[in-house]
Amino acid sequence: MLRPSFQCRNSSITQKFRNSEILCSKSEQKPHKFPQSTLVSPAFVPEFVTPISVTCSSIWVRQFFAISQMGRKQIDQEASRLTLPILILVSFISCAAVYTFLPFLFRLNGGDPSKLESFAVIRDGDAGNLEGGAEECCRGIENLEYWGPAVKWGSEFKFNSSELCCKACKAMCNGNDGPCLCDTWVYCGNRTECGSKFGECWLKKQKDTLAPDRQEGGTTSIWTSGLIFGRGEGIVALETDHGTLHIKLFPDCAPHSVAYILELLELRHCAGCHFYRAEGRGQSWDSKGNPIENAPLGPPFALIQGTLETQGEPFKKISPEVCPYIKRGSVAWVGSGPEFFISLANHQEWNKVYTVFGSVLPEDMEVAEKIAGLPTKPDVWNNVNVSVLQEHVPLRLKRMKKSHGD
Repeated sequence: MLRPSFQCRNSSITQKFRNSEILCSKSEQKPHKFPQSTLVSPAFVPEFVTPISVTCSSIWVRQFFAISQMGRKQIDQEASRLTLPILILVSFISCAAVYTFLPFLFRLNGGDPSKLESFAVIRDGDAGNLEGGAEECCRGIENLEYWGPAVKWGSEFKFNSSELCCKACKAMCNGNDGPCLCDTWVYCGNRTECGSKFGECWLKKQKDTLAPDRQEGGTTSIWTSGLIFGRGEGIVALETDHGTLHIKLFPDCAPHSVAYILELLELRHCAGCHFYRAEGRGQSWDSKGNPIENAPLGPPFALIQGTLETQGEPFKKISPEVCPYIKRGSVAWVGSGPEFFISLANHQEWNKVYTVFGSVLPEDMEVAEKIAGLPTKPDVWNNVNVSVLQEHVPLRLKRMKKSHGD
């Protein structure tokens, strides 16, 4: 966090400097005048910015000089001799007061100030990208409390948003070296409902990341919870007669979608789940999923499509979550589910309209390609030519049997 004396990008302080620039420029050019970009761009803070304590002093002195140079009633010579030292002393005392109380202006709102000082600073990008190609995001599920052993106690670890709590959990991951020290975060973000617990961020470690210990949700829960899957974690298997597709789940981008997949895992079956559509890359995309120059973007559309609705369990539609560009290996819902697809190519032409909740591990894409090459028959859906499988390919959702890199 930048020192308070250098917070020139704060809008209120910037406005004060603008006013001072106007005032000072009427009499003379300031030797420490900020570049115009400093006053215009709130994101630009050069290293040579003059501390507020110095700048403020010079401004106050010039203001007092301006006042002393205006027409005044004459006073005795001794009083005039003391005017300048007194004015300089007053200016430095005033700026010292500003410097002292400025930190309080930049503190997070709410809560005990002594406790708020413990809020960790997590900058965008610090946590890294743990999703194997997914966009950086930090989402959770409201009215849900995950239990489990705490690695950070929320009573001593607070934030002003659930996103920062999530990023604090991500920051405890070891990147490519192994699993995360934290895989669960629990946050209390409703100031009215949480009371003294507002801002509490509990970081936890589950015994089983695919079956997190949870308190049943509902409108009465004051907590928002989320999962973080590090390297080698959060991988499920879609078994078919043609091979197994290992899928890395994205709970921080699509928490509700991943929660549904974890519910299917608990059922220990996925009766009725199957692939029914298969279209290869044709002459439109290369083996890496990149579009071939001047080639039409389908049909075929380079995907395999199916359903994850299990028999006997009514499916509740899932609201849209994070919708990035579709890449080779992306696993996404068609609409609100339970229909889903696995992409064999990069489809930027589709824009960001599909919730992506996982990605097939690169080494398993050959299984998807094999399914896409099975016998099909033509059909027309909403005036679109498609290829449907002559025989459905049943799916079995299982836990990963062996360790995979991701």
